[in-house]
Amino acid sequence: MIDAQNYSVGEKLKNGVAVTIRAVRPEDKRRFAEAFRNLESESVYTRFFRHKKELTDEDLKTATEVDFENTVALVVTLRSGEGEETIVGAGRYVLYDAPGEPRSAELAFTVEEDYQGQGIAGMILRHLIHIAREKGVQQFEAEVLPENKAMLSVLARSGLPLKQSFEDGVLHLSLSLSSQAT
Repeated sequence: MIDAQNYSVGEKLKNGVAVTIRAVRPEDKRRFAEAFRNLESESVYTRFFRHKKELTDEDLKTATEVDFENTVALVVTLRSGEGEETIVGAGRYVLYDAPGEPRSAELAFTVEEDYQGQGIAGMILRHLIHIAREKGVQQFEAEVLPENKAMLSVLARSGLPLKQSFEDGVLHLSLSLSSQAT
């Protein structure tokens, strides 16, 4: 059984840089705030569907204080020469069970601009799928703006069955986790 709260795996980016994918921790608040400040306004908009300049204390608490039962959150970190960690990507899923529906979770992730195109989002997705399957989650749901081509591409490349619908300017995507792809 996966201990999601203590999850930690080493990976390499496409450019060969070593990163750690690990469970988020409450002490990551400062790192999260720094990572958010490094995002371009377009990335903030495609992730939150609105413009924000800063994360509130409540946002930081929600991002870093998770129970690893109903919410699972991972970060991708780099270590500097001094051993300091920098968050370059983050992803999470939040369970929501609807009566008569498969066990589902809402999925979201963000990757800092300087590290986009290095496979981070795909890594986050792969690790979240691994944890979710073990916890009995059958599908991920995501609300995605049509202009968020990067997230659409990552989900399409997962190899998992993907359904989509469009309503009020937003794509609703359902990714089935019952297939063994990824």
